[in-house]
Amino acid sequence: MDYVASLRKIPLLSKVENEDLKFLASMLKEKRTKKGENVITEGDSGDEMYVLIEGTVDIVKKTIYGDEFVVATLDAGSNCVFGEMAMIDSDKRSATVKAKEDCVSLSINRKDFDRFCNERPKSGVVLLRLIGINLARNVRAGNDNLRMVYQALIEEIETK
Repeated sequence: MDYVASLRKIPLLSKVENEDLKFLASMLKEKRTKKGENVITEGDSGDEMYVLIEGTVDIVKKTIYGDEFVVATLDAGSNCVFGEMAMIDSDKRSATVKAKEDCVSLSINRKDFDRFCNERPKSGVVLLRLIGINLARNVRAGNDNLRMVYQALIEEIETK
């Protein structure tokens, strides 16, 4: 499989020099996940980030009572990256990523990610920006969800 072509589809990586993308692609590992299997499990430790190149996944969280709910659905057509927080810190996985259908993803571990950023700093900044954009989008979505829950709670209290 041509990993460079898959990476080039990600808008922020489209302008990265070809040699840098080849270097990054050489560090990637392909992971195939069957429908219903987890790519990532909430609470596990992990040091890999993934690029979804085929299929669809659900991002699943657990309530404090252990009930699961789908936070988001990602598909390969949207050139999505997940598990990126593992490139920033060593904390436990914050959500489960479950294959909604058979999937193919490309992963890079933290050690190789750090090596790429150190050896190709200009392209490393682009990759870090991609992670930053993802994290900012997720924080904004979380804030919107909190606002909706807060508003619903206030409305419920006021009607009593």
